[in-house]
Amino acid sequence: MRRVWAPRGRRPVVDVHPRYRWRSLSGFVHPASGHTQWHRSSGISVELFASSLHHCAEQAGAGPDKELVLVLDNAGWHTSPRLAVPEHLHLVSLPAYTPELQPAERLWTLTNTPLVNARPADLDELDTLQLDRCAVLQTEPAYVTAIQSATQYHWWPADYSPIT
Repeated sequence: MRRVWAPRGRRPVVDVHPRYRWRSLSGFVHPASGHTQWHRSSGISVELFASSLHHCAEQAGAGPDKELVLVLDNAGWHTSPRLAVPEHLHLVSLPAYTPELQPAERLWTLTNTPLVNARPADLDELDTLQLDRCAVLQTEPAYVTAIQSATQYHWWPADYSPIT
């Protein structure tokens, strides 16, 4: 839910239909280029995150000639000793309680736009809405620029190459 318009002096009336089924969307963003990889899953676990890391490293071309650094928050599945991290991918944890330092946190406002005040009939419709939005974010130049401006912090190192 987000803000809604209502006549001055009247409380807005909004129908709420609480449900407790969801999907998880992970985003791996390269701030300088705005290139983002999206991974949707049916839940959150160490194994699912390890799989997402593997796909991210593979898609980004991690190898002996290309080392990747991924900045993460301290979620339990990010810091688990059971987490299998692919070679040539290095995880850097942010200090606790600093979501404003996490570039990927800025993606969720962009990805959730089609879901605002919407009520998908089922998980398939939710998947369609969310994945269509991710595709648009990745292909439309204006959105790629929006991702760059939202995630490229002034203190990020400037001497790295974009993901190809």
